Amino acid sequence: MNNVIEGFIPIVAIIFTFGIPGIIVFWWLYTKHREKMRLIEKGLTPEEVKAYFAENIKPRNPYSSLKFGLILLFLGFGIFIANVAESIYDVEEGVMMGIVVTFIGLGFLVYYMVVSMKSGKDTQINQ
Repeated sequence: MNNVIEGFIPIVAIIFTFGIPGIIVFWWLYTKHREKMRLIEKGLTPEEVKAYFAENIKPRNPYSSLKFGLILLFLGFGIFIANVAESIYDVEEGVMMGIVVTFIGLGFLVYYMVVSMKSGKDTQINQ
């Protein structure tokens, strides 16, 4: 009886690993197709359908690379400082995690300041 249950474990793992994401992707594609077909059934032209879906697209953030770069930079600084603090002062893991999270927060603050300064200059130039 135990061998039968142990034999089903890999099968269930494979089904959950590949089956559920496959079902989610299929369902997403199916609902997108169904939505487009309903718009066509209502008599909209292909150009109107494209315009309908183009309105739902968010504008791209021009500073997204800056954000991820700063976050990764400060994450690296935080890990470095935490390792130095561990080797010199023998601090606990909780303190090390606090140092890393603090540096990530500093990265977000630096990103906010840079973007706010840039957007302020952009609005002054446009006026």
